This record gives sequence, structure tokens and C-alpha cells, in this order.
Amino acid sequence: MGIFEMGSSRIGIFDSGAGGLTVAGAILAHRFFDEIVYFGDTARVPYGTKDAATITRYALEALEFFKNFDIDLLVTACNSVSAHAIEELRAQADFPVYGVIEPGIWALQKRRLPRDSKILVLGTRATVQSGRYQSGIRALGYERIDAIAPSLFVPLVEEGIFEGEVLQSVLHHYFAKLETPDAIILGCTHFPLIAEAIGGYFGHKPLLIHSGEAIAERLESLGYAPHRAERTELRIFASENPAALKRTAKRWLGMVN
Repeated sequence: MGIFEMGSSRIGIFDSGAGGLTVAGAILAHRFFDEIVYFGDTARVPYGTKDAATITRYALEALEFFKNFDIDLLVTACNSVSAHAIEELRAQADFPVYGVIEPGIWALQKRRLPRDSKILVLGTRATVQSGRYQSGIRALGYERIDAIAPSLFVPLVEEGIFEGEVLQSVLHHYFAKLETPDAIILGCTHFPLIAEAIGGYFGHKPLLIHSGEAIAERLESLGYAPHRAERTELRIFASENPAALKRTAKRWLGMVN
């Protein structure tokens, strides 16, 4: 048997805003849990431009929200929180807390690419400057690493621009001088929504590692899925304008309660 031997299971997912819905979508698709409680700190988004102390403070305040629910575990979908506040969250939570950086690195390791492969990390400024992805990837034996913060990607995704001339122009702005990568880690939860365009820019379709899929695979490997839920209820909460976040969830995921 896995970790959930009987009864209902409930997971909390925390993000600075809407981007973590891509992680919620991946977990929904796997039907590991009976209920997902999602909280987006939309009043203070984005986190990726803020300093580490502020990110940590916001994350710990969000943790208090989840203490109102009987959750079995918490996933912080925000890469910036995973980079700067995961240890503090684990120290203060009464349930397991998982970030998305470690699963992303684990997913890369599983692919067993040659050690001379070129790895591109895309993330927010806070995530890239933390060096968490870079150090973890180097620990696997990879040395050819680029890490950049394409900050214009997030507003494009928020505007629903997933393809077309404007997006291609922005991709060229960030990627034109890069060596073609063999693998790309999508180290921001917004980026999977433009993954096809990102991969297509480089022509040969590099391996794309998606935070949501990586954490879903990791949770399954840790025993969080002894059975598949018949139906997963997704509950959406936000620190500001929850109705807007629910509309985004409906557009991106096609379902919300």
C-alpha cells in the first residue's frame, strides 16, 4: 500500500498567483487526490522580482492559510518560493512540504542525458539568482548550463498569447544568442503554457521538463498514489479577486469548483 491506505486525501498547492494552476492541472490529470486546495497570493504577485526575505515572509503567511485545512501535504508550485523558502516552510509545517525545483532536477536525472548535454534553465529572476537549479544540475555531472530569466514570458501568458508573431519576437529576443540546448527546464509555472513555442524555436525539439509533470511523477514515486481518485475536487482561493483566478483556472484547466 502507499501512503494513503484509506479515506479521502487532500493536497494543498500554493503559488504566488495563477501560474501554479499548471501544476494543479498535472496533479488533476493523475487523479492522485480526492481534493486539491489551491491558494494563489494574487494580491502580491509576482514573487520572482522580490528579495529572498520577502518571498520567505509571504510563503510563511500562506502556510497559515493551509493550516485551516486538513491537508496531507503541501506543494509550493512557485519556483521562487521553492528556491528561497522551502526549508523554512518545512520547519513550520505539520505536514510534508514539497517544492518543484528538486523534482525538476530529479526528472532531468531520470532522462539520463549524456553528461556533455547543454541544459537551459528558464525561470524568474529570483529563481535564477538563487542558483538552486544550476547547483543541482552540476551535482548530476552537467557543466554546460545556461540560466536566464525571460521576464516578458509571464505577461504574455497572462494575456493568453501562447503563439504568434509577438511571442516569436520575444523568444528571439531571449534565445537568439544561446547555444541550442538539449534540454530545457521550465522553471516558472507559467512557461508550460508556451512550451510548444519554446521547444519549437530551437527546431530540433529539445527535452522539456515541466514542473507540474515532474512533481506529479515524484509524488507517485514516493507512494502518494495507491489508488486513483474517481473524481478530484479543485477548490480555488486567492488573496485578491478569487473570481478572476477561477476564470483563469477555467480557461487553462477547463474545470474549477
